[in-house]
Amino acid sequence: MLHKTRGIVFRSVNYSESSIIVTIFTGAFGLQSYIVNGVRGKSKKTNLALYQPLTLLDLVVYHKENASIMRVKDVKCVHPYQHLVTDFRKSTIALFLCEVINKAVKEQAHAQELCTFLIESFIYLDRLEKNVENFHLIFLLQLSQHLGFRPSKVHDLSGEWMADEPEQKIIALLLMADYSTPVGMSHAQRKNILDLLLRFYATHSENFGEMKSLAVLREIIF
Repeated sequence: MLHKTRGIVFRSVNYSESSIIVTIFTGAFGLQSYIVNGVRGKSKKTNLALYQPLTLLDLVVYHKENASIMRVKDVKCVHPYQHLVTDFRKSTIALFLCEVINKAVKEQAHAQELCTFLIESFIYLDRLEKNVENFHLIFLLQLSQHLGFRPSKVHDLSGEWMADEPEQKIIALLLMADYSTPVGMSHAQRKNILDLLLRFYATHSENFGEMKSLAVLREIIF
């Protein structure tokens, strides 16, 4: 049966000489795998760029309950990124957040709300002109709400890891902030608060593990 849905690409892997299997988080069905034929090799039928990580899509898909891999009938890009691919700071943040969502986002009961949040957040990052350096911190806090473990107060996040008083005040501001809110902090404070957030995620997300993109993020943002 055919369905229309929006989605965000999480990852893709090569499958056979001309095909890929792409994992997309959809508003209609949550996390789904689709086989896409004819995107590799000489006789390309579909643009491979549509299935790069974090691409935002309008989809018409075939869906069958209990099937492990579906097919895409029609696809187009919702928002072609303008700055996310040219601004090195934004692309580094996007790479890091892509790794986070691949680790933390599983099957979701509220897929539509989470999908909308992800799509709107990455469009916002693409267009954001100020406070880019704090985007990933606010994103992690807002994503945790959709995943069901958002901290409600500073101690929920700092807890046993004990942030100092200035950092606790910054965390309190971040808990109330949106992406446009300026929250001043030093490079060291930003690094420490990110470490707190990642440890918090690791305690609430099964098999969260090490972040491969973290070293690059620290070098660029901090």
